[in-house]
Amino acid sequence: MSGPARQFDLPIGGMTCAACATRIEKVLNRLPGVEASVNLAAERAQVRLAGDETGPAAVVAAIERAGFTVPPQTVELAVGGMTCAACAARIEKVLRRLDGVEASVNLAAERARVRFVPGRTTPADLVAAIEKAGFSARLADDRSRDEEKARRAEAWRIEKRRFWIAAALTLPLVLQMFWMFGDGEHGGAHMAEPIPRWLQLVLATPVQFWIGRRFYDGAWKALRGGGLSGANMDVLVALGTSMAWGFSAAVTVFGLDHLHVYFEASAAVITLVLMGKLLEARAKAGTTAAIEALIRLRPRTARIERDGALVEVAADTLLPGDVFVVRPGESVPVDGTVLDGASSVNEAMLTGESMPVAKAAGDRVFAATANELGQLRCRATGVGEHTLLAGIIRLVAEAQGSKAPVQKLADRISAVFVPTVCVIAILTFAGWWLLAGDPAEALVSAVAVLVIACPCALGLATPTAIMVGTGQGARAGILVRNAEALERSERLGVVALDKTGTLTRGAPEVTDLAVAGIDAATALGLAAALERGSEHPLARAVLDRAAADGLALPAVADFRAVPGQGVEGTVDGRALRLGSPEWAGENLPATGADGVAADAVRRLQGEGKTVVVLAEGGRPLALLAVADPLRPTSPAAVARLRAMGLRVVMLTGDNVVTAAAVARAAGIDEFRAGILPGDKAAEVNALKEGGRGVAMVGDGINDAPALAAADVGFAIGAGSDAAIEAADLTLIGADLAGVADAILLSRATLGKIRQNLFFAFIYNVLGIPLAAFGLLNPVVAGAAMALSSVSVVSNSLLLKRWRPRRAGSGR
Repeated sequence: MSGPARQFDLPIGGMTCAACATRIEKVLNRLPGVEASVNLAAERAQVRLAGDETGPAAVVAAIERAGFTVPPQTVELAVGGMTCAACAARIEKVLRRLDGVEASVNLAAERARVRFVPGRTTPADLVAAIEKAGFSARLADDRSRDEEKARRAEAWRIEKRRFWIAAALTLPLVLQMFWMFGDGEHGGAHMAEPIPRWLQLVLATPVQFWIGRRFYDGAWKALRGGGLSGANMDVLVALGTSMAWGFSAAVTVFGLDHLHVYFEASAAVITLVLMGKLLEARAKAGTTAAIEALIRLRPRTARIERDGALVEVAADTLLPGDVFVVRPGESVPVDGTVLDGASSVNEAMLTGESMPVAKAAGDRVFAATANELGQLRCRATGVGEHTLLAGIIRLVAEAQGSKAPVQKLADRISAVFVPTVCVIAILTFAGWWLLAGDPAEALVSAVAVLVIACPCALGLATPTAIMVGTGQGARAGILVRNAEALERSERLGVVALDKTGTLTRGAPEVTDLAVAGIDAATALGLAAALERGSEHPLARAVLDRAAADGLALPAVADFRAVPGQGVEGTVDGRALRLGSPEWAGENLPATGADGVAADAVRRLQGEGKTVVVLAEGGRPLALLAVADPLRPTSPAAVARLRAMGLRVVMLTGDNVVTAAAVARAAGIDEFRAGILPGDKAAEVNALKEGGRGVAMVGDGINDAPALAAADVGFAIGAGSDAAIEAADLTLIGADLAGVADAILLSRATLGKIRQNLFFAFIYNVLGIPLAAFGLLNPVVAGAAMALSSVSVVSNSLLLKRWRPRRAGSGR
């Protein structure tokens, strides 16, 4: 009997023309029960399966045999029910059993980032696998994030109410314990207890089975889904407290008055662990504050031009090309280009820079930035998920869900932690009973071992620090692709800087103008008139200067471009040349007081500037120097990098003279000149031969091969959601000081991770032996276990004090 028809959509990689699409259709339609239609433009295939003769996996295999690929996709799942690192490890193991699935689970964020091959696996399969393991899961998006936040808040209120009920029931039992200790009767069985044992049973039972039900539920799901290898913290708490309560209940019911009861231990452990979970949840909420703040920045409405009138619409309905208006005090709804108007815009929420940025016609504006004074009329260029803000949110979320290599040891230990602790508890119980002959003492020590062991601290040590660190970076305009990039940044020893657009502004401008027998405005106007017909990059600098000075340009006749030399033409009846000193300035005097002379040319070229001469009939009229000026912050930023013990090297395609001048001005001792863009990657690899980590800092697009070759690639001045995909770390602003800030952030974050791992390891290494040797009361062990996770999360939250040290701050 055939099953119902199924339809699904597959991405296809490797198609180059219509013939490819036709070939895939033929291959798929040959399969039994398959109807396929391939869209070349969308690079997708619509597949309909009639019956069970052919499955999705067979469709994918057929596409791959035809020489094409089905690119993997990534989804983020919101996961509920995790209580410790063992839960996260269990979910990862379950997901990785599925065909072609890679998964990383973040305990702190309660998120799973899963990479899968469409057709072989579906998001529904992923959710089903997690649910079968005893947890809840659903696709994560902004709506689910809001719903999840509301659900957590409601769950926190319920758990807090239960905690206070548990505390009220447990307090008499704990006070009795301290009263008996104070009276000097440590374990004396014949002393009259202040609270009758039947009343102790009544007080402890609701704490054990009503308040503590969450631990039994969690333990059952963990054991059902993975047996002893899937055991988690809930198993330890449920097992330990059940032993203490069960023993005490039996003593009470059967009237064994000569034996001690431990109701206070079972009730206090559950109450303290619950308290620890409440504090941990409140602290963990602080680790996601950065991404939630970014999401809140998204404007809800926009004013667009429609039929000659301004209409207010939802910002997420805008399309590329729509014209919108931003009034003073409003936020920019989407990315766009200014059509008319002038204002200043505060971009601190994206770049971390507090100074407003002037905007005029032709300038770019970004979603969520705040317009201050003037009104701007703009055309939408990036909307929805294609704005810079959306790219930042996406990258921060991915970074917070990634794992650092330093976490691998903790993950391996977490995977076997609970079964190992259970074995130690059994050995402790057996050893005390055999050696001391006292089953009650053996029980107390075994319970202490079970409740003091804490896999939670191990699981939270790395992700909480990564989440806070990447969040703080996003606030400062530093975007981290993943935790591995952050860890590699800490080990850097060499920073290679691209010159153009990184150390310099990336836009040549006229820096010097000297004239002989003609006024400066006339000379500039004549030069700009000639350059208007040129496609040389330096022509833009001359034209921009003329436009800035408000010059009207005369017409040019008989224009001719001479390759490698310059341009010539007739302007207002004057035969003019503009070009290299050797060509246009062949009659330059050796020296001259007016600055139009050969010695001035040599001086300006020695400063790394390009010099052109304007001449009429062989007579020099003017000398113009064009250069790509150094960013004002570059020298201080380079000095900071060197003060941090980093070797700074400049890479450029310019000639040696220009490179030396820029390096000297920036404070760089070492540079490589004359390097073609395609050869920069080889230079980066050569720098890596010294054994030190190498960073490459470039614009994120032209330097892509070099960024990929480096241990860590920094893209500086990224202004689009596409550009931030090009590097390991992206600096939204154009200030080179952000590189030093990013490295300092990586050092601070990795420092916190190491502190957290040390706390988590030393806590368990010391705590478990002390409990096994009977040196810890179960109540004290429970309190220590409850506070261990809180201490790790709180230590990570101290990263919120990190601030970028901008050049000139003195910090």
